[in-house]
Amino acid sequence: MAESGGPRSYRMLRRRTTDLPLSARQWLIFYHESMTATARQVKEDMGENGQLSELEWNRFNDGFPNLAIKKEDAERLEHFYGCCFIVSLHCPGVIFEQLALLYSLPKLRARNFRIILPWFSTGTMERVEQRGQVATASSLARLLSCCPMGPGGPPTIVIYEIHALQEQFYFSDSVLVELKSAMWLLLEEVEELRAAGQEFAIVFPDDGAHKRFKSKFSAFPQIICSKVRCGDERKVTVKEGLPEGRHCIIVDDLVQSGGTLLECAAALKERGGDDIKVSCFVTHAVFPKESWKKFVDHPLIDTFWVTNSIPTSTSQLEGQKPFKVLSLAPLIAKYLSGVGSEDF
Repeated sequence: MAESGGPRSYRMLRRRTTDLPLSARQWLIFYHESMTATARQVKEDMGENGQLSELEWNRFNDGFPNLAIKKEDAERLEHFYGCCFIVSLHCPGVIFEQLALLYSLPKLRARNFRIILPWFSTGTMERVEQRGQVATASSLARLLSCCPMGPGGPPTIVIYEIHALQEQFYFSDSVLVELKSAMWLLLEEVEELRAAGQEFAIVFPDDGAHKRFKSKFSAFPQIICSKVRCGDERKVTVKEGLPEGRHCIIVDDLVQSGGTLLECAAALKERGGDDIKVSCFVTHAVFPKESWKKFVDHPLIDTFWVTNSIPTSTSQLEGQKPFKVLSLAPLIAKYLSGVGSEDF
């Protein structure tokens, strides 16, 4: 008879644990504390196929993170169909604590590990135009690429509206990358308004936005704006398309100061007359230094849709006209459930 803890008892223990049936599509959902509202809505949308894990986001006296996963979740992690972590890298101070958890979950045998990264925060800093500049987009991609493999293989990083498509190649081959779009949220909003009789045109602020997003709005008239030089200044003009008689929606991946959006709105009004409506949709509302305030009750903008990909920013927009915050949670829930368009 084998002694307790010997090879035979170990094999029996392994057989008992690995033979437990996996729930058909049940996911254990981890999330950063700033993404609490999103995670709870994802769980609600997924029903029984989603379970939340409450983490302890504590800190030692010196400020470094003191993290803990619930003991029961750590012990049963392997028996879920999949595990995801909804992260928010909205400032440098929260990156380390989330990396610590990312590196730990695969070692606890998390299956089908998905890192849901709504906003790749360093995406606008990918260029090196002179010697000495640092491409921090590449640096962050390296840090995320160090996430170890789990029992089902490499983790998958899911990014919504990455700023530059080439940034997906900054990640190493040790992780998988899936690029998703939030433009489906705008399409749902527009379909409701179309049912009420409004006619729409989709406006791209430049040729780059047109190339990236035109296929998602093939059912709508499209307008392209561009900047042209007028003497010593550059002015936004309507390059192609007709705004007259339509509700024109300017779409882009992100907004910072918002100056270009307002210039586009002014050009559309100049071309189409005061009777047209102009609205905006951006996935990532960065708005540094509270630059969103310039849009509050602005006469040029009817509605400004944004997603909650940066909750620390969009929490300030709730109830402020013309802003309307759309949650990414339904898209994340559909992605994890394997339902609908591959872009979910």
